[in-house]
Amino acid sequence: MGFTQAELERYRDATVPDLLGDDLRLLFVGINPGLWTAATGTHFARPGNRFWPALRLAGVVTGDLDPTRTLTVEETASITALGLGITNLAPRATARADELSAEELREGRARLEQLVATRRPAVVAVAGITAFRTAFGRPRTRAGRQPDDLHGAALWVVPNPSGLNAHETVSTLAAAYREVAVAAGIVA
Repeated sequence: MGFTQAELERYRDATVPDLLGDDLRLLFVGINPGLWTAATGTHFARPGNRFWPALRLAGVVTGDLDPTRTLTVEETASITALGLGITNLAPRATARADELSAEELREGRARLEQLVATRRPAVVAVAGITAFRTAFGRPRTRAGRQPDDLHGAALWVVPNPSGLNAHETVSTLAAAYREVAVAAGIVA
């Protein structure tokens, strides 16, 4: 499945529902949906995004997911059955995360806190240190486990899987994502 740039532009400012199951243990938090994600309804869907390949390499998900298209009901069920969920700091789709305002990211923190207080995951992993620093007002934050919990959930900052984050590889992303999956009890 492919899209022209004009087709993708029709999804600008669209929202994508969170991917949340009943037994939420690990909540990944993206910055915001990209246009490809909005077009397909699949989080981290843009070709070249390394989220799903890194999760597969980390042993968190199995099978041959093709996240560049809309996931099937069965694929979605298999992901949520693991206790894995996905949301975003900012709900509106953009071509690039730098199109968001600092206020949108701070508002996203408030939404995230409400979601975590309600759904009670064991681990929250924010994928993107710059967005985390802005949303949480912590300019010196480093990647990894944060000293404070978020409504009882262990709070982590993990690398963003976007292809624009060139200093990360699928292997380094997999190592970071495996670490939060272990902390959440999803993998041993």
